[in-house]
Amino acid sequence: MTGSTQSGRSTAARPASTTGSDGTSLFELPPELAIDTDVARRVIAEFIRGQLRQAGFERAVLALSGGIDSALVAYLVAEAIGADRLRCVLMPSGSSSPASRSDAEIVVADLDCSSEVVEIGSLVDGFFGTGTTPGAAGAEGLEASPLRRGNFAARMRMAVIYDRSVTWGGLVVGTSNKTEALIGYTTLFGDNACAFNPIGDLYKSQVRQVAVAIGVPEAIIRKAPSADLWPGQTDEGEAGFSYPELDRLLFWRIDKRRSVEEVVGLGFDPAFVARVDRMVATSEFKRQVPPIAKLGPRTTGVDYLYPRRRPGSARG
Repeated sequence: MTGSTQSGRSTAARPASTTGSDGTSLFELPPELAIDTDVARRVIAEFIRGQLRQAGFERAVLALSGGIDSALVAYLVAEAIGADRLRCVLMPSGSSSPASRSDAEIVVADLDCSSEVVEIGSLVDGFFGTGTTPGAAGAEGLEASPLRRGNFAARMRMAVIYDRSVTWGGLVVGTSNKTEALIGYTTLFGDNACAFNPIGDLYKSQVRQVAVAIGVPEAIIRKAPSADLWPGQTDEGEAGFSYPELDRLLFWRIDKRRSVEEVVGLGFDPAFVARVDRMVATSEFKRQVPPIAKLGPRTTGVDYLYPRRRPGSARG
C-alpha cells in the first residue's frame, strides 16, 4: 500500500484527506504514513470475510468504546459483511466519560447495527470495593490505583464481549492498532483479546486516514485518544508522546529496520528513541502466545503449527 522515493518519504496512490468538512485539519499526517485507503479497505474487507468463513461464523461482535479504533472497526465490519450481522456492545464503567457513550451511540445509529449497553461498573466495584466497603479483593482492593482498576475493567469488558459472542453467535473482532501493540499500550487478555484484528497492522495515523475515508464521524476523529482510565485521561498525556511522532519513529525502526544511529540522524531525540525501544522490547510477551515447555513429539505452538483452516478439515 505504501511506496517510497529515494528521499525516503513514502508515497501513496490515493491518500486519505486530512481535512474536515469545515476546511480545518482533522489530524497531523506524517508523509511516511500515508497509505492508499481504497486498497486498505479492500484488503481488510476480504480479511474479515475470510476470518469469519474459516472459523465457521457469519456474524461478528465487538466492544464499542466511542473511540476512533473501535469505531473504525465497526465501520469496516459493516462494510465487509453488512451492518445486520454486526453487534456492538457498549460497556461503560464509573470512570468512563459520558461523551464516550454518546459517541458510540452515534456510530450505532449511523450504521444501524444491533447494539446493547452492559454497565461494568458493578463488576469492577464488586472486586475492588467502593467507598469504605471492601469487595472481593478485601480491604487492600480499596487502595487500587486507577491504572489497576482500568486494567481490571478492560478484562471485564472482554469477559462480557466473549459471553455476548455466544448469545449473538458472532466472532469477537479486535480493535487495537499497530502503534498500541508495538509499545505494549494494551491490556493482556483485555482489550487485546480477540479472534482476529482488522486494524492490527495500521498505525494510529493510518487508522485516522482510513476513518476519514470510510466516514467515521469527525467528532470521533478529532478527539484526543483516551483509554478512559480516569476522568480527563488521554493516551498522549499519560505516556508523554504525540502519535504522529511515535508513529514516525516506529515506522522507521520497525517497518524500515533503521538503526538507532540512522533514526537519530533523521532528527529523533536519542532519549525518545531509547525509551520507545525499551517499550517495544519489554512488551514482546504481549504479542506472542504463551510459551509451552516441550515434552512430547508434537507440541502446540512449537512444531504443531498448522494455519487456521475451515472447520471439519481432515488435516491433522
